[in-house]
This record gives sequence, C-alpha cells and structure tokens, in this order.
Amino acid sequence: MLHAFVTLFVVLDPIGLAPVFMALVRAGNPAYQRRMADHAVLLASGVLVVFALAGNWLMDWLGVGLAAFRAAGGVLLFLLAVDMLFARSSGLRSTTEQEQAEAGSKGDISVFPLAIPLIAGPGAMTSMLLLMGEARPLPLKMLGLLGVLAAVLLLVWLSLRTAPRITGLLGITGANVVSRVLGIVLAALAAQFILDGLRVGLGGLIRPEGG
Repeated sequence: MLHAFVTLFVVLDPIGLAPVFMALVRAGNPAYQRRMADHAVLLASGVLVVFALAGNWLMDWLGVGLAAFRAAGGVLLFLLAVDMLFARSSGLRSTTEQEQAEAGSKGDISVFPLAIPLIAGPGAMTSMLLLMGEARPLPLKMLGLLGVLAAVLLLVWLSLRTAPRITGLLGITGANVVSRVLGIVLAALAAQFILDGLRVGLGGLIRPEGG
C-alpha cells in the first residue's frame, strides 16, 4: 500500500497541479474555481476507478500479459519522469498548445483539460492498471488500492482548493523543484516496473534443460 501511495502521489503530483490549475481558472471568481476543482476530481475519480476495475479485463481480451504491460508502462512512466525532471511539457502530464487554446475558449474546463488528461492522464491510468494487476489475486488488496487512490485524489482536491495559497507560497519555480524531486522517485519506480516486466517475461521464455 505504501508503494502504491508513493507511485500514485508522484504520478498525480498534487503540488505540481496547483500552478497549472491556477493558470486555467485565473479569469474565474473563487466560486468558479472551487466548482471546477470539485467537478474535475469527481470525474477523474470515476475514470480511474473504471479503468482500474476494467483494465485487466481489457488486457485479457487483447491477449496482453501483465509482464508486457508492466514493461511498457514502465517506459511510459519513465518518459513522464523525464518531463518532471526537466520541467517540460510533452502532453504526458500537461496539455499541448492546441489543447490550451481550446480550453481557453471554454467556460467549463473541469472535464477537459483538467480531469483528462491533467489528473486522469496516461501515467495515472497506467499506474492504476499495473498496481491493480499486482493486487488482482487478493480482493482485500484491491480494496486497499482503491482506498489509496481515494486518499491521493483527496490530496489532489485539497491542492486544487488551496491552489492560490500554494502558488503564492511556492511560485512556479518552487513547484518545479518539487516536481523534479518527485521525478527522480518516479524514474526509479519506472525502472523497477521495466525490470520486473522483463524478468517475468524473459523468465517465461527460458525453459530448463529437459523441459
């Protein structure tokens, strides 16, 4: 559960979301900002829970093994870690320029781009699928993982609700420093996912002599 919490906390990056959120809702009043935060976290929660519960079924239907997805997911998370380390935007953990332009012309940004892809993005979905795949044999562990997800999303909600204070306290530079530190942790977690996937996948290809 601690491993799951660290993984989801690093991927969702509640502190790093605060300045992005403020940039999106800067023109709105406090009531609008609170409404966008509430709706976005609620929608992202639904997306991640559905993906966590149905993701393994989708993998089975496609014939993709957990080892292959663990290795591929590790690569995706590593790319996300690189983005965090260099504080750059590539579409994995932020919106593209075209998406920002589209969001700027909309009054409701809770669904896009806030809930998806900023909160429930590719990294978060991949992490939930990997963690749920490891917990799948144990129902209590799966429930515990959903509880961990709820705890991290609560932190995200608190971060968005207090985004003006966080942004004023840390500033863009401070938020980027926190994201860089978390990026180092995520890079290590991603490397472990890749190694575990390769170990399990290659282990299944190597048969003992006489087998």
